[in-house]
Amino acid sequence: MRAPGFWRDDCAAARLLSPLGALYGDIARKRLGREAPRANLPTLIIGGLTAGGDGKTPLAIALAQRLKSAGERPALLTRGYRRKRGEASPFAVDVNRHHAEDVGDEALLLARVAPTIVGADRIASAALAHRLGATVVILDDGFHSRRIAPDLTLVAVDADYGAGNGRCMPAGPLRAPLDAQLAAADMLIVIGDGARGREIAARAKKPVVAAHLAPDPDAVEAIRGVRVVAIAGIARPEKFFDVLEKCGAEVTARLSFDDHRRFTERDYATLSKLRQAHGARLVTTEKDAVRMGGDRLATFGVETLPVALAFDDAAVLDASLRELFKPRDEARKGV
Repeated sequence: MRAPGFWRDDCAAARLLSPLGALYGDIARKRLGREAPRANLPTLIIGGLTAGGDGKTPLAIALAQRLKSAGERPALLTRGYRRKRGEASPFAVDVNRHHAEDVGDEALLLARVAPTIVGADRIASAALAHRLGATVVILDDGFHSRRIAPDLTLVAVDADYGAGNGRCMPAGPLRAPLDAQLAAADMLIVIGDGARGREIAARAKKPVVAAHLAPDPDAVEAIRGVRVVAIAGIARPEKFFDVLEKCGAEVTARLSFDDHRRFTERDYATLSKLRQAHGARLVTTEKDAVRMGGDRLATFGVETLPVALAFDDAAVLDASLRELFKPRDEARKGV
């Protein structure tokens, strides 16, 4: 789905739906407090305050890269959201064989960085990761399901969007009441420098790491001053459009789709018409690009703007990551 406009600021529609939001929030609060089984590997869980667009996947990728640089062997666990029915047991993603329909778009992005396991049973997925040689598992979006106990919970916060109107779905974007989510988090990763993110960080009274999304420099140079048609099928497409403009591209048209959109022949025909009408290049997100596939990207001349998460100061994060492996390292030293 695409986030409704009224989720950002309170209005009559949000207030009308508030009883449903309160009911949903109460159920979600109880789920956050539920006991969960523990995996046999250190477990990092990533969450987002809202229904989508907080930056969970870029955070998961950045964490995996950081752990690899420290000599660890991370594996990423995901449900494979919006994949077609297939294997019931957890399985490893093969980027040379699997498509977005098989494993979900996010799984393909994650698998470029580290071994990625798709499966609804998180404990079974962690066990498979262990058999494959992982030393730590990262759950991309396992905060609210409580299917596996975390050793460290990191919650991504979009600093510009924050908690939206502060209400739970469907009255607002929150996946559980804000204070309940903040209480269950070990650390906040605040992405961007918006005032809403700073307010949430002050309210949480938890360790905070500031971060920002950095577009690939070569891709930025390729589109600077260029007329582009922007395409985004993500939770908050306006974020991508803003990034393109900040990169210096001349955005002549914006085409937004529902999150995780499976593009149709009609969609591709629309893209071709827009490209010709505006005399512009087609540019989309990496997440949309994996759903289109290489053949479609080449046929319709669609380019991507890769974006990576960069930590402004990761000292607090690195200290917490070291604590995860301290018992293992002490045991090796015979302490």
